Amino acid sequence: MRLILAILLTLSLGIPAISMAQSSPTEFPAATADQQARFAAWRDGFRARALGNGVPAALFDSAFRGRGFNTEVAYRDANQAEFRRAIWDYLDRAVSDTRITNGRRLARRSARTLRAIESRFPVDSQVVMSIWGMESNYGAVRGDIPVVEALGTLATQGRRRSWAERELMNVFRILGNGDVAPRNLTGSWAGAMGHTQFMPSSYLAYARDLSGDGRRDVWGNNPADALASAANYLAENGFQRGAPIVHEVLLPAGFDFALVDGETRNSAGFWAGLGVRRAEGALYSGAPFALWAPAGGRGPVFAIYPNFQVIKRYNNADSYALAVGLLADRINGAGPLRAAWPRDERPLSAAEIVEIQTILARLGYAPGTADGLMGPNTRNAIRGFQSAKGLLSDGEPTLALLALLRQEAG
Repeated sequence: MRLILAILLTLSLGIPAISMAQSSPTEFPAATADQQARFAAWRDGFRARALGNGVPAALFDSAFRGRGFNTEVAYRDANQAEFRRAIWDYLDRAVSDTRITNGRRLARRSARTLRAIESRFPVDSQVVMSIWGMESNYGAVRGDIPVVEALGTLATQGRRRSWAERELMNVFRILGNGDVAPRNLTGSWAGAMGHTQFMPSSYLAYARDLSGDGRRDVWGNNPADALASAANYLAENGFQRGAPIVHEVLLPAGFDFALVDGETRNSAGFWAGLGVRRAEGALYSGAPFALWAPAGGRGPVFAIYPNFQVIKRYNNADSYALAVGLLADRINGAGPLRAAWPRDERPLSAAEIVEIQTILARLGYAPGTADGLMGPNTRNAIRGFQSAKGLLSDGEPTLALLALLRQEAG
């Protein structure tokens, strides 16, 4: 699994970055002498600690042979996005027509593998396909940076040294098991590996050998082991086959948006009694669900089921779980969303969210710490203000809301 805290945008909905290509250099300079010296000093100190913890010297030296400070890793680590991206922009790429078409085509081509996975793990094949599409664009973007070099560079940077060194110890276990040769141990800039972007720790815990060759190969061209490993990860975290992740729903006029909080779970019968209906088909009655409107009252509304939380164990972002659910359904033949996104809205910056929080606190609405993050306290405070003004209480921060708050604050 990818390094959640490293590449996850924590503002607003936690929308993960898909690519840094638009804002990063196409080529990265060679490491400076100082950078290489710092890498070597860290490596030598880590070597002593690793050997003291039982790593064979020959294995350590083989893994690090020819590896040094990687400027691409350093750049991406230092330039992670810190802005709010509109969820529809994220979904336009995550659940694109091309990704849907390729997912359906590859699902047909991989039918035998997917049947074998479903026979071993209680996970729907379209969900496995969706994870594959989201994590590596069906294996097209697995990452070509040596994992040892990526983690070593992150350790040299110092900000996540303890974490990086723990993952490197897991790398030595993987190499010692013979699952992959050091030259083939490649991945993303943050050390996530293979078709389904497992970190070394997740690999050790969940990787499975579906092909039967005695190795758990998530790196090679055959995706069978990686897909089975993703299915095992989801199964071990409680995924229920046959149950949905999300469904788009339609609300009646005048619906109490205080209930659309993404947390209040009730039965299908309860929601149906309030006039909630599914946009396509019938409400699923096999599990209680909550309602969630990621863009507020002007955008689509979703029923989110227990499987939604399981997907978030793979990547702890609401928008990621939504994308996986929508892509899985589209691969399985579902149609597009019925409701339109409010594409004329501009997501607010962190500074603007801080201003909203500051004014709400001044007006007595208790939004919590003015940190620029849209947590439940801030959303509840916005709802309180909206309700007092006779507005739709969707808790959504908008430019119109900010303007009204500024007017109230004088």
